[in-house]
Amino acid sequence: MLDRNRLRRWAVSTGMYAVVLAKWILLSVIVGSLCGVVGAVFHLSVHYAARTREAYPWLLWCLPLAGLAIVGSYKLMGAEGMGTNDIIDAVHEDKRLPILLVPSIFLGTMLTHLCGGSAGREGAALQIGGTIGQRVGGLLRLDDQDLRLATLSGMAACFSALFGTPLTAVIFAVMGISIGTLYHTALLPCLMSALAAFGVALALGVEPTRFAVAVPEIAAGTFLRVLPLSVLFALVSILFCKFMHGTEHWMEKRLPNPWVRAAAGGLAIIALTYLVGTRDYNGAGMEIITAAVEQGTAHPAAFLLKLLFTAVTLAAGFKGGEVVPSFFVGAAFGCAAAPLLGLPAGFGAALGLVSVFCGVTNTPVASIFLSVELFGSEGLWYFALACGISYMLSGYSGLYSSQTILYSKLKARYINVHTNSRPAVPEEAQEPAERT
Repeated sequence: MLDRNRLRRWAVSTGMYAVVLAKWILLSVIVGSLCGVVGAVFHLSVHYAARTREAYPWLLWCLPLAGLAIVGSYKLMGAEGMGTNDIIDAVHEDKRLPILLVPSIFLGTMLTHLCGGSAGREGAALQIGGTIGQRVGGLLRLDDQDLRLATLSGMAACFSALFGTPLTAVIFAVMGISIGTLYHTALLPCLMSALAAFGVALALGVEPTRFAVAVPEIAAGTFLRVLPLSVLFALVSILFCKFMHGTEHWMEKRLPNPWVRAAAGGLAIIALTYLVGTRDYNGAGMEIITAAVEQGTAHPAAFLLKLLFTAVTLAAGFKGGEVVPSFFVGAAFGCAAAPLLGLPAGFGAALGLVSVFCGVTNTPVASIFLSVELFGSEGLWYFALACGISYMLSGYSGLYSSQTILYSKLKARYINVHTNSRPAVPEEAQEPAERT
């Protein structure tokens, strides 16, 4: 005879798993579909804004006015001062996100691209997706812990919709919030949301981001050349983060009034554009990235100029993101540096794109997945080596100060520190008396 108690416990346990599975399927379908639609509309809107700016170059002169409009819209909608760090805090600390953050970042990013600011779009994607995920979770009456997973699902979904890289989006969400751990419970809802959003965005006409790159055959000599190049990518990653944060702090100190800062930043971008004599550094710069990877062509100083344009744009209060600019900086630098080490320029650009992204976001596994989804699996060993070196040598710098690094990059030791909070000299290298 069956033990009735065991049978009852089995039924209860099975029922719990079925309920949880049904819950995440429902949330993933809703969040993925919403983020797919919003992400597709956002992508097409930003694309249209960029084409309009190219057709009407005089729009660059409207950038200071666009900055004032962004500051005003954020104040009006109660989203002043909010950004990607707040989305990360929503996962760490159960922070509530205002729904008006979605139209705020949507409009702000569009105006930035329309008038020639230098920014990406993934920061907006993470903010839009995280807010949508949390709101849907609230409507489904999820508890605080599940709301955090819903936020992650939205982040993965919108990232996937914009770039067409669902696996990268999932790994970035579940491993990028707290470096050194994997939110296993978030894996399934994030994956289902990302795939749903990818499918919806694809159906609405969003082309996945893909590049054709010639990868050298596997050879010991190529590995020996990739190694020092990867060290340089780590240094570029540090430069990127330090310059971005340093410019932001400098402008906030010198121009504490956000209205003045936005107008001054807009005028600075106008002046820089005419000073360098090209508009390659306005907008996201995907055309320059494509040329670097597929044709092996990039100006030797392009990575520094893009860093300058992006730092001024975002420090002034314009909206967008830092990831696509990090793609640009890494690709342009790799394109220029690789031939000096006997590597093809296009291959160096591809390595630089994923390696600098890895260094500034501290996400080596997501970066390896990104290399596969952008360039294919050929040369995966090279990309993995470059990402590993860039991650370790980039130190504790990062784009997002709310991101935590749980384990030391130098020893198998638990540290649990926020990105950018570590001293210039790693704790492992200090004398015992200096440690706090």
